[in-house]
Amino acid sequence: MSATLLQGKPIAKKIEAELAAKIKKLGLRPRLRAIGAGDDQASTLYLKSQKRAAESVGIDQEVTTLEPGATEEDLIGEIERANHDPNVHGIIVQMPLPKEFRVDRILDTIHPSKDAEAVTTRNLGRLLMNKQGLAPCTASACLRLVEETGVDVYGKEAVVIGSSKVVGLPAFLLLIGKKLTSTICHTGTFKSGTLESHVRRADVLIVSAGRPALIPGGWIKKGAIVIDVGINQVNGKTVGDVEFESAQARAGFITPVPGGVGPLTVMMLMQNLVDLVCLQAPARQY
Repeated sequence: MSATLLQGKPIAKKIEAELAAKIKKLGLRPRLRAIGAGDDQASTLYLKSQKRAAESVGIDQEVTTLEPGATEEDLIGEIERANHDPNVHGIIVQMPLPKEFRVDRILDTIHPSKDAEAVTTRNLGRLLMNKQGLAPCTASACLRLVEETGVDVYGKEAVVIGSSKVVGLPAFLLLIGKKLTSTICHTGTFKSGTLESHVRRADVLIVSAGRPALIPGGWIKKGAIVIDVGINQVNGKTVGDVEFESAQARAGFITPVPGGVGPLTVMMLMQNLVDLVCLQAPARQY
């Protein structure tokens, strides 16, 4: 058996067409403000990806990069200006930030109604309480990929590896919302030596640890849905957190790296922005 590949690009193209049609009905061009500090190659690439996705659906993207030497207060001031700008519908803070910046404080400066990545304490809290609202983009992309398999996962065992606030934890909460019996694994699980036992029982496995080949393919349950969020560089090659070839031989569905979660994540950001526009003006219909 060889697993079916879960390619992100075809799903992203489907969402792109849906969003373009919705935006036409809105009667305005949503505006996304990306604000950052520092010069990071990965961040620059993501900004370019944002720009392409935004243009494809009819969204305006503005980028504000603070000058070298800018302080945390400078960044917060820029976010506050975007909060009060009626022409800005969504805000995203580009990562990484300088090491001395307090990320949680900065993100919570974003008004929840303009939080395009759903990373403020309030929006993450709504997700925890299973309230209607937005979810972080990569976590949403993971769940969309699971849904695209067409497999009935109600009541199945799900395991998430990695507990970050933007991927692992929200993915875990989304899985619980879909009524999967879910477990989240982290460094403590690894140190206790129990990671393998958790992985082996997973009908749905989402891996976001940032460690190449952390999960041997032989651990994968036969027929499982495997979503690999990892992006690692090994000998000039981009690889995930799961040993792909051996995992593909056992899984039912698996995302390639690259080409799986990544292409879908940026389109989920555009989806969040359109949802924010409609939440800001409930009378708008699409």
